[in-house]
Amino acid sequence: MKKFFFGPLLALLVLTSAAFTMDRSTDKDIVDVAVEAGTFQTLVAAVTAADLVATLKSEGPFTVFAPTDEAFAKLPAGTVDMLLKPENKDQLIAVLTYHVVAGKIMSSDLLSTTSAKTVNGQMAPIGLSVGGANVIAADIAASNGVIHVIDAVLLPPMN
Repeated sequence: MKKFFFGPLLALLVLTSAAFTMDRSTDKDIVDVAVEAGTFQTLVAAVTAADLVATLKSEGPFTVFAPTDEAFAKLPAGTVDMLLKPENKDQLIAVLTYHVVAGKIMSSDLLSTTSAKTVNGQMAPIGLSVGGANVIAADIAASNGVIHVIDAVLLPPMN
């Protein structure tokens, strides 16, 4: 029964990923793909404010669970502005690195993986949903990894 349900859903995820990027070639890194897509302006601004651009342009590979601008808009009013303040840079880095896994996890792996260690060192539950966010587009190729688009911003658990 699960194969029947997940097979068509996985196919839908792969097909809808084309809506988030026009060029599926792998000559662009994760940052370039995100900028070109046009639906990750808040994420790109946050990555820039956190000084993580060079990291996400490095060799990798990385898997990025990328919240859309709409996902950031769902956060409580003022949250993004608060995180972008220089005095909150450490908190911003913690949130952003909770969206990144070292290594390349493709959508076919999401069905059999229950969690992964994020770059910020914490485990995040993953699958067709990631920490409560739904994967709405998968397997967007980049030269240094892969992007899976999610519909919510992941917040790392408080220690």
